[in-house]
Amino acid sequence: MTPSDYEYLRKLLKDQSGLDLSADKQYLIESRLLPLARKCGLPGIPDLVQKMKGGAGSIVAQVVEAMTTNETFFFRDKVPFDHFREMIMPEILKNRAARKSVRIWCAAGSTGQEPYSLAMCLKEMGAALAGWRIEIIATDLSQEVLEKSRAGIYSQFEVQRGLPIQMLVKYFKQTGEFWQINPEIRAMVQHRQLNLLHDFSQLGNFDVVFCRTVLIFFDKKTRVNFFNRLQRTIEPDGFLVLGAAETVVGLTETFKPCPDRRGLYRPNDPRAAKMPVAATAAPRFAAARP
Repeated sequence: MTPSDYEYLRKLLKDQSGLDLSADKQYLIESRLLPLARKCGLPGIPDLVQKMKGGAGSIVAQVVEAMTTNETFFFRDKVPFDHFREMIMPEILKNRAARKSVRIWCAAGSTGQEPYSLAMCLKEMGAALAGWRIEIIATDLSQEVLEKSRAGIYSQFEVQRGLPIQMLVKYFKQTGEFWQINPEIRAMVQHRQLNLLHDFSQLGNFDVVFCRTVLIFFDKKTRVNFFNRLQRTIEPDGFLVLGAAETVVGLTETFKPCPDRRGLYRPNDPRAAKMPVAATAAPRFAAARP
């Protein structure tokens, strides 16, 4: 791959997906795109670039998908799900007691392990959520990974990564060498294809947003723009969950960190102080832990 091919791919990926590759990431492009070139019947990446320059839109889409599909697994990093059980949901149960509804957005749902982990957490709360309307919206740039998420079918290797055995037995059915999450949990998650660089206001407002291990690939300007747009989508007393290597500190004042809760943020919105809070205490619930 020539330097000009690499620069062409860097610019295309940034324009199409926000992925901001440094000059030393040529190995990453080669590892992701060489298999794609072979799949397309081409000898190498330079031939892939020529096809793209010639207007092959389908190949452009495949290149973007190959470069932006990230690894995920059930209950990844554990800490965000502890926050969800111990702080986020108890407060949601208290503050939304009148309307009995909660909307959650997984902004990079990938192959579904994160949204389904949240769905299982909610299911474990049992009677505490009786009569509540639950919405989990999983979005991703890649249509291919969204289709896998919709199917909810995972290999033995995938279910062994982070998923407690009691949840596997309780919420999955084995089919040959694979495991499929049960229809009740799948029905809790809606899927939408979405590019985070584009307007997402049509999704509506959310009480909780999980956006993990996405923004580290964006440049500073793109991250700031995203946070500014995101604040208008999260309820003033809502929650934002970022990845372990991501932060708003030093970038924007639209969100503020929650003390002693790594990766957890709240909108820096004066309207939150004026919002009514239910007088009753949040129900306590037991949750299976990974």
